Amino acid sequence: QVTLVESGGGLVQAGESLRLSCAAAGPTFSNNHMGWFRQAPGKEREFVAAINWTGLGTIYESSVKARFTITRDNAKNTMYLQMRSLRLEDTAVYFCVADPDNWGKDAADYRYWGQGTQVTISS
Repeated sequence: QVTLVESGGGLVQAGESLRLSCAAAGPTFSNNHMGWFRQAPGKEREFVAAINWTGLGTIYESSVKARFTITRDNAKNTMYLQMRSLRLEDTAVYFCVADPDNWGKDAADYRYWGQGTQVTISS
């Protein structure tokens, strides 16, 4: 069992940066692939980025690939999402996810989900 807690969300202006963190509790964090999804008001939940258990493999949604960076520190049981050049359309609740077997762009790939952290971008 892995428990995920996101932090770092907030209100920033367009063009600014923000770093999200996902702290994981559980005996097998380093064995889990992890990622981020987001859900904007009135929209479907969408994939943002994922990182495999080694930290050497990453995938991104196309609109964030040049602006966001996903990393992990297995020694600290923490995953990060560095977000730069934020846009109004990045406003959403961001969810941390994990799974011991799968990693990909489908929400169904991930067994464990955090409660989410709100990111709001203002003009």
